[in-house]
Amino acid sequence: MPIIDNAVYVDGVRTKDPASLDETYELLRDMHGMAWIGLYRPSAHELRSVADEFDLHHLAVEDALSGHQRAKLERYGDTLFIVLRPARYIDSEERVEFGELHLFIGPGFVVTVRHAESPNLGAVRHRLEANRDLLKLGPDAVMYAILDQVIDEYNPVLGGLENDIDEIETQLFSGDSTVAKRIYDLIGEVIEVQRAVHPLAPMMEALLRGGEKYGVELEVQRGLRDVLDHVLQIIGRVDTMRDNLQNALTVQSTLATQESNREMQRLAEASLDQAEASRQLSETSLKQGEEVKKVSAWAAILFAPSLITGIYGMNFDNMPELHWDFGYPMAIGAMLLVSTILFLVFKRNRWM
Repeated sequence: MPIIDNAVYVDGVRTKDPASLDETYELLRDMHGMAWIGLYRPSAHELRSVADEFDLHHLAVEDALSGHQRAKLERYGDTLFIVLRPARYIDSEERVEFGELHLFIGPGFVVTVRHAESPNLGAVRHRLEANRDLLKLGPDAVMYAILDQVIDEYNPVLGGLENDIDEIETQLFSGDSTVAKRIYDLIGEVIEVQRAVHPLAPMMEALLRGGEKYGVELEVQRGLRDVLDHVLQIIGRVDTMRDNLQNALTVQSTLATQESNREMQRLAEASLDQAEASRQLSETSLKQGEEVKKVSAWAAILFAPSLITGIYGMNFDNMPELHWDFGYPMAIGAMLLVSTILFLVFKRNRWM
């Protein structure tokens, strides 16, 4: 239902609960109090009705209808238009969910337009209704209370992010391969929080500067100063978180580089070991080849005398050298000559 809550307050007391917007306008004109209308994703017709009644600027109305606005503060005459980016931390998914809240603050009225579940404006309304002294200060008091609620809801968000960052510091040195992606995801979350909270400081300062000019009650101004202090603290925490994540990313990159270098060193050492093994194998093969050459050479040298000896050892009768006086010396000489020639040939070719 687009209309979440709708009431008219007189002197800080909730007096009427109109059943429709038209009844709210009529009661407000009769009672001269303050109307507080809470809308949730209203239709164009409903928002146009409010705009026509309270003379809201058409540019602000268009922003409230379309949504997706940055946090900002704009003034149109006596009406303030404020856009806030409330957030909540979803622990089960370890992510931040951002909403969008539009405030129209003017003489005698407060109109809130929410585009998400956060913030809990019902809690703000109940707290103010229990504090009549503050609520009777009018729309500015409601504005202060809503700002205070939105800022307070950032604290659990930052707590969740800080817990995630602490876990990353543990992951960095555990060799977890998913830590780089988690760091990048968290940096994105933190940047979104920065975009939501950084505009709040100049917005609060502008509200405080205009306090006296537009007759803002002193108690409300004190509350706004307190909200500004909280905003500055939150901005400091968020900026520190981003610095820590950048440092974590640098450390992760350094560790990854070191691991890569160690892996390259291991590969180089393995390559050197393989090269050394190949060299030793080559040397062994060369030595074996040299030995084979020597054995082959001596075998060839010994083969010639063996051949001659074998021929003459057959003892055939018709061998003329058997009865020749120089046959024996010739055979011995032939063996020595052939063996010497083979020895010299092998020696020249470095087989021996």
